[in-house]
Amino acid sequence: MSKKTLILSSMIILALFLTACGSIAAQPGVTSVLAADDDEKVFRTLSVSGTGRATLTPDIAYVTIGVHTEGKDASQAVAQNNSDTQAVIDTLEAAGVDEKDIKTTNFSIYPQQQYDDQGKPTGDITYIVNNSVYVTVRDLDAIGDILNAAVKSGANAISGIQFDVEDKTEALAEAQEAAVANAEAQAENLAQAASLELGEIQSINTFGGAIPFPKYDGIGGGAAVMEAAAVPVSPGQMIISVEVSMVYAIQ
Repeated sequence: MSKKTLILSSMIILALFLTACGSIAAQPGVTSVLAADDDEKVFRTLSVSGTGRATLTPDIAYVTIGVHTEGKDASQAVAQNNSDTQAVIDTLEAAGVDEKDIKTTNFSIYPQQQYDDQGKPTGDITYIVNNSVYVTVRDLDAIGDILNAAVKSGANAISGIQFDVEDKTEALAEAQEAAVANAEAQAENLAQAASLELGEIQSINTFGGAIPFPKYDGIGGGAAVMEAAAVPVSPGQMIISVEVSMVYAIQ
């Protein structure tokens, strides 16, 4: 091989070597010595959670009031149920419940086979008719009287009495403020214990705010309803709970 050819080959090999080194240095994840020596501050944070509560007194109630009718003739059973249900609705309105606060939620009719003492079908059919209205009661002092009047007018199925607070805005704000104060106190205690200095709040998230309904189970029909309706209904108190998650910068 000539000297000129040898020099040319050496230059080509050197060029390829330098190119390969350059491509390796450009790959992600490879940290240079200079980057490792940079004086960069590490951003540190402290995360805390706080809980706040507020007590509310219910000012509204929801109750399902129904009429259950049975009969051998379907049309007669329906007619009787319609008459009784209308009487209940008229009674509710007369007791002060607004028409817009009475909403039909269920109407059903179905045949039920009758059986003898040996469990054999007799061939007789009884038609079952149910009609239920969902009632909003805004005067809690009158709810006992309203239920009693509904039963006397023909209602024989009362279920799902639920108490609520119509406007929760003020109570929700109170619970949120308490939750933030609770989280701030925890952050200050932790920072003091760890000899750290709290910086600005980086993020804050809130959870909760819904109130579980205090609910009374359904009441049976007939005399059981009359007896239960005579018992005073007490709404008690409700609690709204809020949780916040806060992230602080620390030094």
